Amino acid sequence: MKTILKMTPLVGAMALLAACGTTMEQRAATGAIGGAVAGQAIGGNTTATVGGAVAGAAVGAATTPRRPN
Repeated sequence: MKTILKMTPLVGAMALLAACGTTMEQRAATGAIGGAVAGQAIGGNTTATVGGAVAGAAVGAATTPRRPN
C-alpha cells in the first residue's frame, strides 16, 4: 500500500510534465525527465530510472496532437 501511495503524486507529476512542449521531441524529452525522476523515487535503482525514462518518453510522445495534413 505504501508503494501505491508513493506512486500517486509521481504519476500525476509525470503526466503533467509529459504535456510540456509543442513538438513531439520536446514532449518526449520532458516526459523522459519526469519518468526518470519517478522511476528513481519508486525503484531507487538504475533499472527503475531507465524504465521510468522510457515510459515517460513514450507517454510524452503519445500526447503530441496530430497536425492536419
